[in-house]
Amino acid sequence: MVAYIIVGLIAYLLGSISFSVIISKKMAGFDVREKGSGNAGSTNVLRSVGKKAAALTLLGDVLKGVVAILIAFILGLIIGEENISRALLVQIAGFFVILGHTFPVFFKFKGGKGIATALGILIITNWQIGLICLVFALIIMAATKMVSLGSIMAAVLFPILVIFVPHNAYIADGNYIIYSLILAALVIFNHRENVKRLLEGKENKLSFKK
Repeated sequence: MVAYIIVGLIAYLLGSISFSVIISKKMAGFDVREKGSGNAGSTNVLRSVGKKAAALTLLGDVLKGVVAILIAFILGLIIGEENISRALLVQIAGFFVILGHTFPVFFKFKGGKGIATALGILIITNWQIGLICLVFALIIMAATKMVSLGSIMAAVLFPILVIFVPHNAYIADGNYIIYSLILAALVIFNHRENVKRLLEGKENKLSFKK
């Protein structure tokens, strides 16, 4: 039980490092949450600060997911499979790093939507699913110019792929489909305002030429 709590806490604190806020303050002198959509994510950084800042934010957010899972992997190896569920350890890390990104303790609990961090988690736990979700999201974004729609649809696709794509036993136990549904639900919940605007036909479009 202690190992699960430690991993959850570390993952949450990692997730709470808001690269969008840090980078926007460093490169532009303002908190990105005070500009544009008010979201602490790479899309708003792109609109409000620029491409370089957005790329750095995206990389940092992806790495948060990767590092959180790697810590869970390593701790699982140290403790041993007979004492803990390695799969559950990884799943806890994945959930709490996104939770930290969404509600960062270091930045007044106002964070981003978790897509880039979720991508990092998928790439490190199952690169096939991560790649499929990424390509699927990019196609939708390119076709519609809506980053939110591509992100939401990739979140929906994730649990479906879990059913059909083989997994490493290290992460895939009987709870993995539930885990995938929880992550997808969390990401979609974070996009609730976008969903509302999509249904109203008022969602913002991103110009990829800017």
